[in-house]
Amino acid sequence: MYNYKETMDKILRSEVESGFVKGASALVLHKGKELYFNAFGMADEARGILMRRDTIIHLYSMSKPITAAAVMVLAERGEIDLWDPVSKYLPCFAGQKVWSDEKGEIPADREPAIFDLLNMTSGIPYPDGSTEPGRRMEKVVQELVARRERGERVDTQEYMRGIASVPLCYQPGGPWMYGFSADVLGGVVEAVSGKTFGQFLRDELFDPLEMPDTGFFVPKEKLDRFAQHYEPTEDGRLIPHLGSHLGEYYEEDVAFESGGAGMVSTLDDYSHFGMMMVSGGLYKGRQILGRKTVEFMTKNRLDASQKAPYHWDSNRGCGYGCLMRVLEDQGAAGTNASLGEFGWDGWTGNYVTMDPSEEFVLLYFIQRCGAGTTPAVRRLRMAAYGALKNK
Repeated sequence: MYNYKETMDKILRSEVESGFVKGASALVLHKGKELYFNAFGMADEARGILMRRDTIIHLYSMSKPITAAAVMVLAERGEIDLWDPVSKYLPCFAGQKVWSDEKGEIPADREPAIFDLLNMTSGIPYPDGSTEPGRRMEKVVQELVARRERGERVDTQEYMRGIASVPLCYQPGGPWMYGFSADVLGGVVEAVSGKTFGQFLRDELFDPLEMPDTGFFVPKEKLDRFAQHYEPTEDGRLIPHLGSHLGEYYEEDVAFESGGAGMVSTLDDYSHFGMMMVSGGLYKGRQILGRKTVEFMTKNRLDASQKAPYHWDSNRGCGYGCLMRVLEDQGAAGTNASLGEFGWDGWTGNYVTMDPSEEFVLLYFIQRCGAGTTPAVRRLRMAAYGALKNK
C-alpha cells in the first residue's frame, strides 16, 4: 500500500545523502491539520546543528509573497492605489529613463506604477551582466554593500535612491523581468505607513499570524537555530556562503530591509502565512486580508507578450501576479497540483505551494545557493497531493 510519508522521507533523505544539500525539511498542512513533517541532515555542519522544525532559514525570494501581502493591506485601507506612480511615494523614481541599446537613455512612456512592481513588469533589473542597466545596478549594489561593511548605516531608502538611479531595462508595463521591484514595494510601504518595513510587517502580519521567528535579522539568542547556507564548488563540494549579492544582511543592526530577498523564517511561521492565504485571508478567526483581496493576488496578470521571458523551469504551466506564480496548466507543469495553486521559491531552493481549493500548504526548506526549484520539489509535491483522500 502506498505510504506518502515514506515516499517523502526517502526524497528528503536522498537529497542529503547524495550531498546535494546539507539539510532538508518539509511540512505539509491540509485544512489546518498536519499531514507531514520531517527533517534530515544539518542546518550548520561546522556548528553541529541539526536541521529541525524550528530551524531559521534565509527565505531569499520567498520573502516576496509576504511583501505583496503587505502592499495589499495598504490597498485595502485606501492608502494606496495600485495604479499610483511609484514616485508619488518615492520621489527619487520621478523622471526615470529607459535604456535603449541603440539610443542610450530615452524617456519612459509613463512612470512605473505599484501594479507594475507587483507583477515584475516595471523594467527594474537585478544586478546582471547581460544588460547595461543590470551592470549599472551591480555597481550600485556593490557600493551600497561596501558602505555597510565600512560601518555606515545604509537603510532601505538609501537603496531606493540607488535603484532609482539606474535606467529601466524596458518601458513600464513591458515584459516580465525579475528584479528589485519587491524591494521598491518595501520602500513604498515605509513611505506610506511612516514605519520601517520590518515594523509594519511585525504589526500587520507577523504578530497577528503568530510568526515570532520571521523578520529581517536573527537575534543573538536564536543564532543556535539559524541555518548556514552553502554554495557548491566546481568539484561538487558545499562550502559556507559568506557573500551578500543583493544587499541581504541578517544581524541586529540591519538597516536595509529587503522586501525581495531579506527575510528569515521557520517552517511553522511561514505555514501560518500560507494557511491565512489559502483560507481567504482568515487566520484563527481574524481577517488579515479580505477574501476578495486574496483572490485578486492569486490571478495571472501577464499577457502573452509580457510572459515571453517568464520561462524558468519552475514556472512551467504558470502565470504570475502579485510576486507569485499561479498554476494554469497541470500538463505543462507536470504536476497533480490544483489549478490556481500559487506560491514562490527562493535562491537557496526553499519553496512554498499554497492551494486554496484544498486549503493545502507545502513547504520545503533547503539552503543551497542557486538551487532554484529542484526535481525533488516536483516529486515532493506529487507525493503530498497523492496523500489527499476523497472527502
